[in-house]
Amino acid sequence: MISASYPRQLREYGVWPVVAVVAVGGAIGASARYGASLIWPTASGAFPTTTLLVNVIGCALMGILMVILTEVGAAHRLVRPFFGTGVLGGFTTFSTYAVDIERLVRDGHLRTGLAYLALTVLAALAAVWSAAWATRRLVVWRRA
Repeated sequence: MISASYPRQLREYGVWPVVAVVAVGGAIGASARYGASLIWPTASGAFPTTTLLVNVIGCALMGILMVILTEVGAAHRLVRPFFGTGVLGGFTTFSTYAVDIERLVRDGHLRTGLAYLALTVLAALAAVWSAAWATRRLVVWRRA
């Protein structure tokens, strides 16, 4: 039984459609991330460029998606969980980011690990902010 404190849509339609689209989207996103790691593998002890790029691209796409969903128009209730939580949540890989840092530090590459730690956070935040900003500017320009 879903309590009255849940959003109206979950009370009316249930949680299972949301769970299903998140699972399908997550499988798609994780498969894309895995494909990127196969195409551009990172050597042991090297800077994890592929994981960094995947996370930055995923954050930029999240910025674009959120502006489109919140400021451009109404979308089906399952679009945000499918793309945001599912596809982009499965595509970005902050768990691999943490493992990469641990491996770099453990293997004696402390400076590389610390650089990767800082660069990923800064680049991800810059990507989501700049993508959202650019998308807002584009939306305003197209409406004018």
